[in-house]
Amino acid sequence: MPELPEVETVRRGLAPVMEGRQIVTADVRRPDLRWPLPDRMAERLTGQTVNRLRRRSKYILADLSGGETLLIHLGMSGRMLISGADRSRSAPGDFFHAHPAPEKHDHVVLDMAGGARITFNDARRFGMMDLMATDGEAHHPLLAAIGPEPLGNDFSDFYLVARLRDRRTPIKSALLDQGIVAGLGNIYVCEVLFRAGIAPNRLAGQLDPAQIAGLVPIIRDVLSEAIEAGGSSLRDYRQADGELGYFQHTFRVYGREGAPCVKQGCIGTIARLVQSGRSSFHCPICQR
Repeated sequence: MPELPEVETVRRGLAPVMEGRQIVTADVRRPDLRWPLPDRMAERLTGQTVNRLRRRSKYILADLSGGETLLIHLGMSGRMLISGADRSRSAPGDFFHAHPAPEKHDHVVLDMAGGARITFNDARRFGMMDLMATDGEAHHPLLAAIGPEPLGNDFSDFYLVARLRDRRTPIKSALLDQGIVAGLGNIYVCEVLFRAGIAPNRLAGQLDPAQIAGLVPIIRDVLSEAIEAGGSSLRDYRQADGELGYFQHTFRVYGREGAPCVKQGCIGTIARLVQSGRSSFHCPICQR
């Protein structure tokens, strides 16, 4: 499932062709994805202008001129793809290329003013879309309990120390808890804990405050580097322009079971353990 860097990369790719532009037509090609799509979705989207495109945790939110927000989650295999863009022109928003014929798994198609087409393609249909009142975001059941954004000011060392104090849960599980911090997933928590030198099965409450506080800048560094690289392409993920992400080429532990540890002077080998059904990759020597 795409994590924060992948979702943020998709958002940034969509923003130039969606923000400030009208949805000329909306084609909703099936009644449901993971859950039923909103009533009259095509009608409610058509003619609306996207005032702002933003991200909350692993969700993309498109604030519309009529007071509603389109909520999008990519799920396991969902893609938001752009067609019609002319990359040879310097002025943003110039389009003229023909659009490809709709494919089997193209479920929602938005034709934007200016000529771009945004297609939500999802082979497994684990993604979702919803329409909600923009001013009711804080009460939406999928958003209400999400913790602070890790790249925002509310995510601080003081906050994280307070939230993890005395917790009898592995630090890996604690950082995956979306109620503690938004958007972190398995890949990036593995990478964060390696850089911090903390074993994924160490209980969060056993860490001293300095260790917990030290996680905050590492989390920000890992996420920022991943966003700069366009995210990590494993299985289905693509950026909005169809290109692959590249952060997977710099993984230090994730997916490297049996490979030598990359830390200078370490003679360890990357190991894998299973926590709550998820693989945790770590160096048993470097991470304690």
